[in-house]
Amino acid sequence: MQLIRASMESIEHGHTEIHVPHWDGIEQQHGFVHGGVVGMIADSAAGYAAMTVVPANASVLTVEYKMNLMSPADGDKLVARGRVVRAGRTLIVTNAEVFAIKQGQETLCALMQQTIMVMHGKSEK
Repeated sequence: MQLIRASMESIEHGHTEIHVPHWDGIEQQHGFVHGGVVGMIADSAAGYAAMTVVPANASVLTVEYKMNLMSPADGDKLVARGRVVRAGRTLIVTNAEVFAIKQGQETLCALMQQTIMVMHGKSEK
């Protein structure tokens, strides 16, 4: 996350929020934030939300996700909000929304649904 200058702004049980400033190092050819960065922060926000609901001796790993890019990621910063939809013993379903913030106005630019695998007995590195 350091590579893209992302910061974790909020961590609560089942919810997280990640912010990324818009800068030229993460732009695509039209000056919008690249879709790969949008996917990265959505995956991270939802994955960290899942981490808040597993035991201390467990870890999580993304199994799959599906993302819809709704509008260009055109803003001063991006905000990804991840949340747990359903937490099971083995699988956790999460989702994330990514917003572009421009002049204080939020525009939804991506929706993601994700499945996370719980790895019991394997703590984070």
